[in-house]
Amino acid sequence: MTGWVKIAGLGPGNEALVTPEVTAALAEATDIVGYIPYVARVAERPGLTLHPSDNRVEIDRSQHALDMASEGKRVVVVSSGDPGVFAMASAVYEAVDNGPSDWRNLDIQVLPGITAMLAAAARVGAPLGHDFCTINLSDNLKPWEVIEKRLRLAAQADFAMAFYNPRAKSRPGKFERTLEILREECEPERLIIFARAVSRADEAIKVSTLGEATPEMADMQTMVIVGSSLTRTIDRDGDPIVYTPRFIAKAEG
Repeated sequence: MTGWVKIAGLGPGNEALVTPEVTAALAEATDIVGYIPYVARVAERPGLTLHPSDNRVEIDRSQHALDMASEGKRVVVVSSGDPGVFAMASAVYEAVDNGPSDWRNLDIQVLPGITAMLAAAARVGAPLGHDFCTINLSDNLKPWEVIEKRLRLAAQADFAMAFYNPRAKSRPGKFERTLEILREECEPERLIIFARAVSRADEAIKVSTLGEATPEMADMQTMVIVGSSLTRTIDRDGDPIVYTPRFIAKAEG
C-alpha cells in the first residue's frame, strides 16, 4: 500500500507553534480530514482536498481517513494541540481496532503537537514543574460521576491539575461544581490560572486563587491550571511568575 495516515497536532493556535514535522506532512498530503475549525487552518493548494466535518463524529471521520489511505491517498487527520491528548489519535486507533483487518497494516503515524496545557503553563512560568494530571471536564464521553471522583482524588494526592473543556453553555453548572469540589479538598490560597486563547491574538491570562475564582472566569476556550499545595508565585513588575518546585521534602521520622 502506498497510502498513509498521519494524525497531526496543529498546536494551540499560533502558526509558529506548529512543528516542522507536521508542516512537512501537510505539504505531502493529498487529503486533510478534521473538525471544521481545524481544517480551516490548513491552506488550500492544488492537489489537496479538504474534508471538514462537524464535532462529535470522530469515528466516522477516522473511518473516512482510513478508507482513503487504503485507496492510496496520503491523509493527514488534524487536531488542535497534540492529537494524543483528548483528540483524534485515539479515535483513529479505535476505528482500526473495530474495522477491517486490512486497516491494521496501513502506515499510520502520530505526529505530536504542542498542547494548550503546555502553552498555557509556559506563559506563566512552570506550574506543571512537578507531578501533575490532566482532566477533561466534558461529560460527553464519560459520566460526570467519574469526573467528580477523579477531581477529588487528584486534589487529595496534591497533583497540579490542568483542565480541558472547563465550561460550556450546555453545562455551565459543572465548572461551578468543580470549584466546589476543589474548595472542599484544597486551601483557598491555592493558585489557579485561567488561560484563554493561548498563543492567539485574543489571548487573556489571569492568575487567581481558588478562594477568589468564579465560574465565569472560564469558557470552552480556556485552559485552567490549578497548582499543587507547593505551587508559588514570584512577584515582579507586571505579571507574576508561577512555578511548582521540583522537590518535595521527605517527612521526618
